[in-house]
Amino acid sequence: MLQLSKEEKVEVVANCDHLSRLKFSPSLPYAFTEHGAIMAANVLNSDRAVEVSVFVVRVFVKLRQMLSTHDKLARKLDELGQKVRGHDQQIVALIDTIRSLMTSPKKPRRKPIGYRTEAERDNTGQ
Repeated sequence: MLQLSKEEKVEVVANCDHLSRLKFSPSLPYAFTEHGAIMAANVLNSDRAVEVSVFVVRVFVKLRQMLSTHDKLARKLDELGQKVRGHDQQIVALIDTIRSLMTSPKKPRRKPIGYRTEAERDNTGQ
């Protein structure tokens, strides 16, 4: 059994509606660890105590599974964030390339049709 800190008490009250009475309590509550709850249930040697100890073990196992799932999800989100950060510059470059391909290239100037005089040919260099 351990006594919760002020921060832990605030978090427990915020997450557990049935403990809202503790919100304005001046004293800090106590909580059992998994092993402490089992030991307390074993001291009380009754059918109800055995039933509660089994329930407590199942709750703690479920809680561990949930926490590990959230850890895995958080790690996956971090990995995805790392991958996406590198893609931003590549996406911008791809969009710029597509935009440059969308603009029509300037057509080369055609040679005028017809005859040119010698003076006109000398000015153009042809």
